[in-house]
Amino acid sequence: MSRDRRLILSPPSTVWNLLSDGFRYGEWVSGTQQVMAVDPHWPDVGARLRVRVGVGPLTLDDTCVVRICEPGRRLELEAKADPFGAARIAMNLVPWGEHTLFLLEWHPLRGPGTRIHGLPVDYLVSIRNGMMLTKLARIAVREQQSHEQQGRDPAGVPAGTAGR
Repeated sequence: MSRDRRLILSPPSTVWNLLSDGFRYGEWVSGTQQVMAVDPHWPDVGARLRVRVGVGPLTLDDTCVVRICEPGRRLELEAKADPFGAARIAMNLVPWGEHTLFLLEWHPLRGPGTRIHGLPVDYLVSIRNGMMLTKLARIAVREQQSHEQQGRDPAGVPAGTAGR
């Protein structure tokens, strides 16, 4: 299992907006070459996200299925990439003052990954996850700044009009 965390200098609502838009996964998930399809009810439980992942000409199609969704707080996916099996990806957003402590866990569920699971594989996954979290943090900060400049909260509601 690989566990990674990152303090993102944006509120959880901004980070959640990125997670809840399946078409944006290619922007921050390392190795994603193309988002091929996103179920319209993403990220509800059971929704699917199909992506092509790889490096250069070596690619494979991956399907992520939402297993747990607690909007604004928690999203757990099962990523299936045959012939390599499946993995559990758990993302938790913890409010940390005005910011977000993002907790990411990756654990193989089925396939060869369960047999070669251990320190070398977890180390490589942790490097990849660190790169992903850095990208996610940069995008979230950029979007937060953009919303502030436009006088809107992260959900796009004009400042001072929430709750009306």
